[in-house]
Amino acid sequence: MAPKPKKIFVLDTNVILHDSSCIYQFQKHDIVLPISVLEELDKFKKGNETIHFQARQFQRVIDQLSGSKIFNGGVAISPKHGKISIQLEQKFHKDIAVNFQADKPDHSILNAAYCLFKKNPNRPVILVTKDVNLRMKAKAVGLIAEDYTTDHVKDISEIYKGYRFEENVSIDIIEKMYKRPYAVNLKELKVKKHFLPNEYVIMRNDKKSALGHYDAATEKIHRIQKLSAHGIVPRNAEQVFALHALLNNDIKLVTISGKAGTGKTLLALAAAMACREHYDEILVARPVVPLSGKDLGYLPGSVNEKLHPYMQPIYDNLGVVRNSRIESELKQNKVAKILEEENIVISPLTFIRGRSLVDVFFIVDEAQNLTPHEMKTIITRTGENTKLVFTGDIFQIDHPYLDIYSNGLSHLINKMQGQKIYTHINLEKGERSELAELASNIL
Repeated sequence: MAPKPKKIFVLDTNVILHDSSCIYQFQKHDIVLPISVLEELDKFKKGNETIHFQARQFQRVIDQLSGSKIFNGGVAISPKHGKISIQLEQKFHKDIAVNFQADKPDHSILNAAYCLFKKNPNRPVILVTKDVNLRMKAKAVGLIAEDYTTDHVKDISEIYKGYRFEENVSIDIIEKMYKRPYAVNLKELKVKKHFLPNEYVIMRNDKKSALGHYDAATEKIHRIQKLSAHGIVPRNAEQVFALHALLNNDIKLVTISGKAGTGKTLLALAAAMACREHYDEILVARPVVPLSGKDLGYLPGSVNEKLHPYMQPIYDNLGVVRNSRIESELKQNKVAKILEEENIVISPLTFIRGRSLVDVFFIVDEAQNLTPHEMKTIITRTGENTKLVFTGDIFQIDHPYLDIYSNGLSHLINKMQGQKIYTHINLEKGERSELAELASNIL
């Protein structure tokens, strides 16, 4: 049986900006970079955002591999990988020219892939891009086009929730749970599926219920009580679980997902302020995803004025936390005073780069707009006595090249579940208002 021919993968710029190590993910197959991709990367070599670092890192890799052969047949990426080559600009193929304008970089990449497709009838040529529109254009002219899925979560329907229900638990066990220091072992509970470290459980029968937390060290489920933090009291079991994890100093990494109005950011801020004495600083950040692909520089005003619309939801939540604690100060307290008293720093995530994350309670809001690489970069910068909290809604993504399968928050939940210093909770019940919950569910 003849071996299958090697595939030729043509990479779009956005794949490289998403993952600078992408050329090592295609096994023995060959990779082609249109020269227009290198030209686009050149535009990203200056800057402090993750895409700029990705561009520079990739350019260094190509520089190490490059030689005259990279433009003539390609060079081997490594003994375990295929070849990589750079394809110079070519005259637009008539099939492309009749449908697409020649002055767009995307169409130059499309033309490069199509020319390879025509020159290599016996080899599969695949355009890899995170741009949905470009994939549609490729398919329109008969090209195979795929998303870059190396870091995708395979099945979002099975994403870890962080808690489970155990039905028909005997009344004796539930009653014992309320008698300290009693804890249930798994054999006594007779569970069908083993618990993961720090997984939570709602044990119930027709008459009573109890909330529990699985401690992997003792291999037992301990009852947890409803705690409050800085005046914020959980309103449902999921919020009880989330606040328990946020206040637990042994858990260094917490992710909280859920739709708008479930209390993700509010709980994280309340817990941070309640734990203030254990950390030198509270750091709150969120990725800034400009609208219509425009940079912040297009917005009017100073830096603070440009950023204010992006940071306003955090300020709103801070006001709720403080005003819940001391009602009489409702009209007197200003956000500036809260920030000063609690030593809280609120900043766009790009402004955090380069900081040393030591002795910090660090909250990253809207984490679904991070790439997996950005998520890894943040976590690997943490030092001693630092707690990381990521909040977000994986179904509400503003990033043009991310979706529910490829965003950093989904990736983190999928990879970290089962680790002893990690907890995830998915908040499902909206608590903002009856109207907000109704709109979230049916609109």
